[in-house]
Amino acid sequence: MPVLRNSGFSGEITWLGSVPAGAGLQAVPSDALPLGFGGIAGERHEGENRASCVRVRNLHPEGTEIRNVRQLTILSEEELVLIAADMGMARADPAHLGATVVLRGIPDFTFVPPSSRLQGPDGVTLTVDMENRPCVLPGREIEKDHAGFGARFKPAARNRRGITAWVERPGTLSLGDSLTLFVPDQRAWAP
Repeated sequence: MPVLRNSGFSGEITWLGSVPAGAGLQAVPSDALPLGFGGIAGERHEGENRASCVRVRNLHPEGTEIRNVRQLTILSEEELVLIAADMGMARADPAHLGATVVLRGIPDFTFVPPSSRLQGPDGVTLTVDMENRPCVLPGREIEKDHAGFGARFKPAARNRRGITAWVERPGTLSLGDSLTLFVPDQRAWAP
């Protein structure tokens, strides 16, 4: 019996990008991204493992080698519109946010359940880690091109920052592809 069910929702890829290793947070737009088990070759977040960061310091001392569940940053086009509006900007550029993928069509995207899957037409499958909480780093990138707006990012992105994910099955993502959302077939945790 399958443990993941088709949610009935799909998202169209409207933007793709990668953050070069050794650079800042700003992503470089792309028409297609080949993904291996380690993510995107040459990308800042590439690798099957990574050093732990402040986001998991209550579990591991910083720098501890752990599984890399932050290979990709996936955002919602609809949530980006809301972020921009709250910031007083015409548009929030996914490149400033270090985005890998922007999807259109999946409601309440930032709160897609952990362990959900997004599957593309060639079988490429991404496993959702969890909500990607806003931080100050994208604000610094925004500030470089839009003085006075960078500090507005973190509060505007609360509950809208998208998710992090890792590659379960390699393949290629291309602009215009549709990713189908599969969610865990279990009830919500209720202690």
